[in-house]
Amino acid sequence: MNNKLVVPEAELYYELRGSGPLVVLIGAPMDADAFAPLAGLLASEYTVLTHDPRGVKRSTLAPGGTSTPEQRADDLARLIRHVDAGPAVVLGSSGGAVTALALAQAYPRLIRTVIAHEPPLDRLLPDADELLAKSEKMMADYLAGDVTGAWKQSFAVANIFIPDEVVEQMFGGERDPEDVAAERFWFGHEMRESITWLPDVAQLRTANIVIGIGADSTGQLCDRTSTALAAQLGIEPTRFPGGHTGFADAPEVFAEALRVELKAAPGSR
Repeated sequence: MNNKLVVPEAELYYELRGSGPLVVLIGAPMDADAFAPLAGLLASEYTVLTHDPRGVKRSTLAPGGTSTPEQRADDLARLIRHVDAGPAVVLGSSGGAVTALALAQAYPRLIRTVIAHEPPLDRLLPDADELLAKSEKMMADYLAGDVTGAWKQSFAVANIFIPDEVVEQMFGGERDPEDVAAERFWFGHEMRESITWLPDVAQLRTANIVIGIGADSTGQLCDRTSTALAAQLGIEPTRFPGGHTGFADAPEVFAEALRVELKAAPGSR
């Protein structure tokens, strides 16, 4: 079921599948389409909510509107209340993991568990200033028109090796205008707000939080940030199949690992 919900400064596109306990799958910059295969696999046992974050793809944003983790968490809280199927287990990946953590802080009664898969929380690291300076250059270069150059910097900062020629094939030449618009929104309105966000560790310790790291992400930036957050929370990270986008690259295998966490969530039937 595809619908829209009006929220402050935005109108959110969302999809609802299946029946049973509520599971929310969220990303940033990833939209609902990125989670559709995983959502389909879970819909036989769960009510699965996906959406496009504010300003991305089919979700609109008022002129001058912004997209902070707190705003995206508020959007998500309104969606959970709107579908009236909560409290939810929320899987957030990448920037969506930051959204999910902000949701757990601001609206703890709406969640049973937050699974934060590879949140890019650069400020938790000892080399945060250097990392953030590199990201500022990357964002500036992208917005100035150097798309492939910015993506090469992005992969270098993330410690993900992709040959330059592959990056140029992926992000050069003719591309879907909708994908380009969503990508530009990430570089212009979501990235800085996500990577500079600092969690309230004391508050998160009162919630049921799982920190997920891809089995193939060892040594990458989001492995480091996720490990740092888990250490502050006093928990061990949980390894999920694949890498940073394992949920989309191999949804069947990822779903098997996710079901383990869903069944372990408080209140699971």
